[in-house]
Amino acid sequence: MRAINDAAVVAELTALYLKYETALCTNDIETLDNLFWDAPEVVRFGVTENLYGGDEVRAFRQGREVVNVDREMYNLKIVTFGVDTAAVTLEFRHMTDGVVWLGRQSQMWRKFPQGWKIVSAHVSLLPVEG
Repeated sequence: MRAINDAAVVAELTALYLKYETALCTNDIETLDNLFWDAPEVVRFGVTENLYGGDEVRAFRQGREVVNVDREMYNLKIVTFGVDTAAVTLEFRHMTDGVVWLGRQSQMWRKFPQGWKIVSAHVSLLPVEG
């Protein structure tokens, strides 16, 4: 196995994650679908939903109401293991109805013959006191 955090692999995953973030904030469903592994084993735990399998992830995206999805990213961390596995974590700020929320996101990525895919994802929010 190649070293942890090989610079070229980290750069590749950083670019892909930023593509994911843009797609998320613009509701680019096609790009989001292409970045997720289309398999029964994929898992996405969202703020209000647990999704198992590519069909459920796709259906959620197609059916969700997209309002105020912009967020301020910070503390993006990418850790790669060899050339085909990576963990991505992120913290973000999001405002809804005048309330600031702090969010956490984690993703596991795996490189398949057709490219990098998110195989597991989790998003959660914390209200900011004040």
